[in-house]
Amino acid sequence: MQHPADWTRGNDLQLLENGEEFFPAVFEAIEGAQHEVLIETFILFEDKVGLALHEVLLRAARRGVRIDVTVDGFGSPSLSSQFVEPLIEAGARLHVFDPAPKISRRLKLFRRLHRKIVVVDGQVGFIGGINYSADHLADFGPEAKQDYAVRARGPIVEQLRLEAQRTVASAVGERWPHQPLPALAPKACPPQGEAHARLVTRDNHKHRDDIERQYRMALQSAKREVIIANAYFFPGYRLLKSLQRAAQRGVRVHLILQGQPDIAAATWAARMVYDRLIEAGVRIHEYCDRPMHGKVALVDDDWATIGSSNLDPLSLSLNLEANLVIRDKAFNASLRDKLIRLIQESCVHVRMEHTVARRWWWRLGVGALVYHIVRHFPQWMAQLPDHRPKVLPMAETSVVASTPVDETAKAWSWRRLSPSRLMPREASR
Repeated sequence: MQHPADWTRGNDLQLLENGEEFFPAVFEAIEGAQHEVLIETFILFEDKVGLALHEVLLRAARRGVRIDVTVDGFGSPSLSSQFVEPLIEAGARLHVFDPAPKISRRLKLFRRLHRKIVVVDGQVGFIGGINYSADHLADFGPEAKQDYAVRARGPIVEQLRLEAQRTVASAVGERWPHQPLPALAPKACPPQGEAHARLVTRDNHKHRDDIERQYRMALQSAKREVIIANAYFFPGYRLLKSLQRAAQRGVRVHLILQGQPDIAAATWAARMVYDRLIEAGVRIHEYCDRPMHGKVALVDDDWATIGSSNLDPLSLSLNLEANLVIRDKAFNASLRDKLIRLIQESCVHVRMEHTVARRWWWRLGVGALVYHIVRHFPQWMAQLPDHRPKVLPMAETSVVASTPVDETAKAWSWRRLSPSRLMPREASR
């Protein structure tokens, strides 16, 4: 069996920006499905995007397509019976990763399924940071998220398929013995393009630091330029040192971070490390049009990554994550164009005097304390008892509620996501 981190050749990879590009592409692929749809997501909300997904999945299930959808029990805490039951009756299999206890979701905050993967018929796959929620569309308003994903065709799709199958294999074997998954064996996917790609995952067993290691290796080999756009930035000591060393040897290192945060504490934590990065020559840009939710990076002109992993302790040390690592000059050029546009049009360049101006005396001590706590956070978490999350049928969990579906959202069709009908709103600044 092919190892998930093996390089594949001959892939066609298309960068998708925000929900306006991502959702129509996914829904169109599902509409054309003939055999199988596999979906993993952290968040599935019963808003207009979730209902649009429901619409295409229901049609696919009714025509005999095998559907497996896995949501995270913390990120997707509630779906109505009106949403769940028609899909189950049509033959779709809905799973919940590590359902939260009824007492409090806060008890299951750590080690979540944070991945976002879609595979249709083993022929087209999607991976990135975009969830199924309306806040990934510009018409959501000032809180709409800026994010990215990739549509993939070629041999890399089979790596995505095998990884998504592994998530639900045990649950399907126990609960649906009469509907087993296909054998977890690679299929031949013909070359579709020129890109080299590999799937890199993070779990709490064999691949604890694979994604962080890919970042560090790329930074160590960087010669000219690094651009990282990440929503929640508070990396560990080794990754911080790699960033500093790259800048110190003359590499142009740009960080695009949240300037309009959706979680204020995350931005506050990121600013705790600004000083040491700026001193090393790292250029920090805060994106201010709306919350930055991306998890992308590029190095020089032939290395890029995109996926679900933030550069913070939750993603790098606890959650299940999946990133695509790409070697392709055309893809790098496309991603670079979009990130440079953000820097030039929508970001504030953070300078040392800015960090000093907003620094209070008590923050110096708190910042040092927080930095060293997070530096040792992965080692501390590794000492906790081993946790093996369950993947359960959704109908057997507390995710299913009787909350009625909002009629306005129910009437909303996925076809309204056509790029010709949904144009990005003008920048707010």
